[in-house]
Amino acid sequence: MATVNDVRILIVEDDRTLNDQLADLLKGQGFSISQCHDGQQGLVAAISEKFDLILLDVLLPTLNGFSVLDKLRKARQTPVMMLTACGAEEERIEGYSKGADDYVPKPFNFTELLLRIDAVLRRSLGSEPRNKHNEMLVDKLYLYRPKQTVTYDGQPISLTPIQFRLLWVLVENQREVMSKPYLYQLVLERAFSRYDRSLDMHLSRVRRKLIDAGMEPERFSTVHGKGYCFV
Repeated sequence: MATVNDVRILIVEDDRTLNDQLADLLKGQGFSISQCHDGQQGLVAAISEKFDLILLDVLLPTLNGFSVLDKLRKARQTPVMMLTACGAEEERIEGYSKGADDYVPKPFNFTELLLRIDAVLRRSLGSEPRNKHNEMLVDKLYLYRPKQTVTYDGQPISLTPIQFRLLWVLVENQREVMSKPYLYQLVLERAFSRYDRSLDMHLSRVRRKLIDAGMEPERFSTVHGKGYCFV
């Protein structure tokens, strides 16, 4: 099992200030860091050296992040976390479709970034995270991910694995509108189709169970033409 000091992370980001900030942050956590500032340089480093995680910006000179990821996946399966513009749902979906393991929208919170890095490394290395993000408490709503259990005001709520995953994503991104294509990719793990009502049905059932337990109906918001939001 790898320790933090054994973990090598490659940062491919053309904004030198942000690149250096990320490097300093992760070095402070004990990681070994390498830095690149353009896509071609990042691709060469990612293929020629062994890294445990790559932080990959989308908008890069010489070769954009999607092209880097596409070419990288033909040679290596190194976990990749994409750095995308805030709200760029199409970038998230394209990144996942090309083999990205996670994304972080800019501007991002460094604490959230570390939690996401922990999650990716835990999956790939089998190591325990330094910061556990296995539970969430929002007012009276409590979610516990390891056992996929949910309670509202102490009352157990029975959800299927897909329903739990949908609720977790919405609560984790509280007050952010999550588009249907993004939720299909992340929750249902398939491409969005406008004729497919599966997601709507899952959300309706989750919403009904929580309302029956006492949650205010307005906590779940449907934004016409955009997606869903938990507030």
